[in-house]
Amino acid sequence: MPTHAHAERPMFWLYLLVAALVLVALIITIMWVGPLPARTVVMSTGGPGSDYDELAQRYRAILRRSGIDLKLRPSAGSVENLARLDDPRSGVEVAFVQGGLTSETRSPALESLGTMFYQPLWFFTRLPPAPRPDALLGKKIAIGPEGSGTRALSLRLLSLNGIAPGRVELLPLDMDQAGGALLRGEADAATMAASWDSPMVRKLLASPEVNTLSFPRADAYVALYPYLSKLLVPMGVGDLATNRPPNDVILIAPKASLIVRRDLHPALKNLLLEAATEVHSSPGIFARAGQFPAPEPGDLPLSRDAQQFYRSGPPFLQRYLPFWLATFAARLLVLLIPVMGIAYPLLRFAPATYGWSMRRRVYRLYGELKFIEAELTNDTASADVIARLHRLEERADRLQVPAAFANLLYQLRTHIELVRLRATQPGLESPRASSG
Repeated sequence: MPTHAHAERPMFWLYLLVAALVLVALIITIMWVGPLPARTVVMSTGGPGSDYDELAQRYRAILRRSGIDLKLRPSAGSVENLARLDDPRSGVEVAFVQGGLTSETRSPALESLGTMFYQPLWFFTRLPPAPRPDALLGKKIAIGPEGSGTRALSLRLLSLNGIAPGRVELLPLDMDQAGGALLRGEADAATMAASWDSPMVRKLLASPEVNTLSFPRADAYVALYPYLSKLLVPMGVGDLATNRPPNDVILIAPKASLIVRRDLHPALKNLLLEAATEVHSSPGIFARAGQFPAPEPGDLPLSRDAQQFYRSGPPFLQRYLPFWLATFAARLLVLLIPVMGIAYPLLRFAPATYGWSMRRRVYRLYGELKFIEAELTNDTASADVIARLHRLEERADRLQVPAAFANLLYQLRTHIELVRLRATQPGLESPRASSG
């Protein structure tokens, strides 16, 4: 009779196969889920004191609460931010980018987390309140440094109005430099893509020496460039006591989007969106409460993670658990999928399958025994039949089954012996050797 250890060996291999399948499923799942999010994210901002820089500082403080270090890299503005995002070697993974500067075709590795705020284009001048475009010819106009969104938009608007760069003197000054030059009379005009909260914008609005130009054809600009919006600055909003500006001012404004590289970890995208909601959802002079952040794709498609965030808010676990604990728990739940989906059914049915396999080995010999019995006649069996019974008995002796199925093997050996007796003693009644 085979030993119990030998009989249990097939069961060991069966469970080993189950373990191997689960391990393969776990490896595939880990590769699909990817690594844990990095603890450092690099953000390209803007010049010191700019809107982008101030907002990025607030983002950094919010992300620090979740153990993420947001490293800030100053830049000239949107154009340089976009160039850094497009270049995978720059290390920049997130930045604010002004609308109208790129497209999905030009930046296939990037996606948007939505629009975050209006970035109105202010046109301040020392000229009369409503000059004709040709009044700017030969004047000194500060339009922002190379790499800034202000410069890109200003050049486009000047070109639309037939003012070529060679017909005016363009000063590559940042916002603070441009405002100072304008107040000192060193520049005749200055354009600034900046928020209402910018200190320099508020200072220029209140200055009696500077006029804020209106865009009376704002609807035409918006029709030509749908990424622009039309905004209204009410009369006196800069300084009610002196009624600055003295008239309603119409502005045009692109929206600034939060742009990320597609390969940024989904958990970090959700964390950035939570920070964006905290920073940008308050009401302002141009935006109502909750208007931003908004699920608008802009120049680039909206991230799938952002779409999910705008539909249902932060992931369930992130609402109630600290960021890293929620991230780890989410990964653990995902890793349980192959265990529950593969291991449980296999382990649930493995014993039944193993039992069926053991019975089948015994029943196969029963099938051969039945064929031998069918060949018996009333006469004494031939030597060949006796030899076949002997070989069948030897195979039954070598058959390895666990102790739980030993009774089947004992019954088989008993039935073989009964068929042998009938073969050697003519007239003995058949034992009906078949088990089924």
